[in-house]
Amino acid sequence: MAQQKIELQDLDLQQLVEVKKQLEEELSHLTSSFGQLKQAQNRFADCIESCKAVDASNKDKTILVPLTSSLYVPGKLANVEKVIVDIGTGYYVEKTTEDAIKFYNGKVDFVKENLEKIQATVAQKQGNLRSLVDMMQYKLQIQQQEQKAAAKA
Repeated sequence: MAQQKIELQDLDLQQLVEVKKQLEEELSHLTSSFGQLKQAQNRFADCIESCKAVDASNKDKTILVPLTSSLYVPGKLANVEKVIVDIGTGYYVEKTTEDAIKFYNGKVDFVKENLEKIQATVAQKQGNLRSLVDMMQYKLQIQQQEQKAAAKA
């Protein structure tokens, strides 16, 4: 997205309202994206914990295997050496638990970096929004003073 600098004092009140609306929409989208990334980070962290639970002490134990987010079937943990990892877009790869943990740690780190970038962008946009609101209030005061002066004349 190309960023262009806009001098707020050069805009009239209606233009400021439009810029404010656009900034609020961008903030809403960024906040939503932040929440989705946070959920993804938590899912990856859950995957790491699940991989750590797959060890020799749990071999042949009965477990619940999720078929959907709310449907489970009983199963036995036959192989504690390898797991099937969802690598995205419907592709699955067999990995050792150690490699799976490394994979998910990489995902967590990647998401963390993106969360930090979004946080910085949100902070900047919030600052821009505050400046914009301040300028709108200033212009409203000027407009009201001009109207009072015109009414007296």
